[in-house]
Amino acid sequence: MTVAPDYTSKVPYYTFPDTLAEQEEALATNPLLQRLLEARRSYAGDPHRPIYHYINPEANLNDPNGLCFWQGRYHLFYQAYPPEDTRQHWGHAISDDLVHWRDLPYCIYPNPERCCFSGAALVEEDRVIAMYHGTEVGNMVATSSDPLLLNWEKVANKAVIPIRADAPYRVFDPCIWKQGDAYYSLSAGTKPEGPAGKPVRANFLFRSSDLEHWEYLHPFVEDDGYTLVGDDGACPYFWPIGDRHILLFFSHRSGGQYLLGDYDTERDKFVVTYGAKFNFGAAAPSGVHAPSATPDGQGGVLVIFNMNPGKPTKHWNQIMTLPRRLTVIGDDLAMEPAGDLESLRRDHQHIGKTILAANEELVLDTVQGNAMEIVAEIDPQDAPMIELNVLRAPGKEEYTRIAFFKNRGFRDRVFGSDHHQSLISLDTSYSSVAPDVLSRSPETAPVILTPGETLKLRVFVDKSVVEVFANGQQCVAARVYPDRADSVGVSLRAQGQSAELLSLDAYQMQDIYAE
Repeated sequence: MTVAPDYTSKVPYYTFPDTLAEQEEALATNPLLQRLLEARRSYAGDPHRPIYHYINPEANLNDPNGLCFWQGRYHLFYQAYPPEDTRQHWGHAISDDLVHWRDLPYCIYPNPERCCFSGAALVEEDRVIAMYHGTEVGNMVATSSDPLLLNWEKVANKAVIPIRADAPYRVFDPCIWKQGDAYYSLSAGTKPEGPAGKPVRANFLFRSSDLEHWEYLHPFVEDDGYTLVGDDGACPYFWPIGDRHILLFFSHRSGGQYLLGDYDTERDKFVVTYGAKFNFGAAAPSGVHAPSATPDGQGGVLVIFNMNPGKPTKHWNQIMTLPRRLTVIGDDLAMEPAGDLESLRRDHQHIGKTILAANEELVLDTVQGNAMEIVAEIDPQDAPMIELNVLRAPGKEEYTRIAFFKNRGFRDRVFGSDHHQSLISLDTSYSSVAPDVLSRSPETAPVILTPGETLKLRVFVDKSVVEVFANGQQCVAARVYPDRADSVGVSLRAQGQSAELLSLDAYQMQDIYAE
């Protein structure tokens, strides 16, 4: 008889009371939480550690997991690596507004699984269900019903979808939803149905009536002509969005992506009608990584990603993006930053209408910072390219370039055969002079502007990350590591022909961790 390994964690484990008041009282003196908070304080002087993006309090993190809304609070879980036992545990933070995050103790510990990998959450009226991959054993289910989701119980204390060498499916990252009286789950993987038998993305569908016993049905997705040969379907999240359904996932080959389509509930199939990416290059170095998502309660979906590093960092590594709200516009997505980011704004600077003369860089002397938000509207007119540079050193030894290329993308037949998509590009090639920063090719994504439509940007700069939202429909993001303390400037430029800045508002952003 084979004896299962004992994977009990070395991290101190605590059980908490069942009422909110008692939980808060226990947290106030909890030794593990006090350790986490002290570790967070120790990083306060790191020049590259963001101040209004979520970063784990100690050690490294990886994928975000189980984003959900429960009893008035958002819960963010993530793969954490506690220093005394660096196998993945689920870390935990909560927020009232998706912006100000509060750390909580680790909540899901390994055993019987070796490591707690990625998964998703389903909120029911009386409990939250987390389904995730437990390495060495299979996909696990855990439930919690207390006010702060501090206490978790694993269903059957074993893998409910065990790994099987002879199975026609792969057991890996899962997500979960409910249709009628049945629970459904996807398991991530690939199938050898690409050219010459090469692997392509696959998500395998399971069904259960009790969360413990699961029946395999079939591969879930049909008509996926959007993902690449070699992609896989890790970190899936499937949910209604508008009058459609969306499947978000991460490919270890080509990064975060989504598929839009229709859910055929009679055949239990997802029929794809459109697909696109969240990152526009490899996930590493410095790129967007895996998604975690939850419904927004208004027909949209909220999603957050982790971001990979591009420079060795002491004891901390990946960070989270700002949350994004996804909605459907036609056959594609709209995306905007989510949460009460306006509450972080201070020291407002405004610049009104300004002509951007052709081929002349305009340095905005009154706008500087390395933790700021910029809201800009620009009329490109006939200029083929507009630049907005941030984190700019006075002599331009370092700068991060945001470039807009009008009508320089693929042909777009929505507005006629002669109309082309525009492109938004985030170029970090000159962001740092430090010798240990890893280079990354520009993130360049399509933006569809109607004839005569102006360019509208929301740019978030936070120490070592820049996120650029364009016209409510696109976002490009990357890590950056300016090495000079004076790399805080902002400039504009129109190439070839003149353009007009209609308005620019800049705000310094407050530290969400300040005590």
